[in-house]
Amino acid sequence: MQPLEILYRSDDLVAINKPNGLLVHRSPIASDADVFAVQLLRDQLSQKVYPAHRLDRKTSGVLLFALNENVNSEMQGKFMEGEITKTYHAIVRGHTADRGEIDYPLKRDDGVTQDAVTHFETLARAEVPFALGKHATSRYSLVQLNPLTGRMHQLRKHMAHIMHPIIGDRPHGCNKQNRFFKEELGMIQMMLHAVSVEFVHPVSGQHVTIVAPYLSEFVRMRSVLGLE
Repeated sequence: MQPLEILYRSDDLVAINKPNGLLVHRSPIASDADVFAVQLLRDQLSQKVYPAHRLDRKTSGVLLFALNENVNSEMQGKFMEGEITKTYHAIVRGHTADRGEIDYPLKRDDGVTQDAVTHFETLARAEVPFALGKHATSRYSLVQLNPLTGRMHQLRKHMAHIMHPIIGDRPHGCNKQNRFFKEELGMIQMMLHAVSVEFVHPVSGQHVTIVAPYLSEFVRMRSVLGLE
């Protein structure tokens, strides 16, 4: 396997551009996996690493690790307190509004309901000659998403809630769209990418912005759909 792409490194923190399909760490709900970002990065750096937050297996982009327990504790606190600005880009079905706020509580697996808020902004829209239903064309949007809370699958559930599901998302997305993209366009990844994180470094006090370039499949889909 190729080395992980290092986006940022200091004495206390390191960030990678996580590929789609890579689990952050071992999980009982993904028993089929035997490769994890934690182990890969630990072996690559020859030192212990601590994931400061999580990304879905299907989501690519900025994934931040601490290099010692103290900084890990501080960074996890920053994520929990909303002191870290997280920005994602997604390709979704339909033409989204210019901008908006999704304030829709989400229920955990144990039945507990939690507040969940996401801001979105439309970056590009396209209409392409894909006849997937009664219309001769299909519409798509490239959106920027800023979650103000950090609930499991929040962005995926929120976009599905406003009827603009993320392309390639299962089970929250549109099966008809996903099947078309897989069978006709050869796309098997989910179009959700963690573009950047911004925070104040817990040791140096400096403002840090870490940006993750799009991976190849996201670039290809933007081109195919005319969402440049």
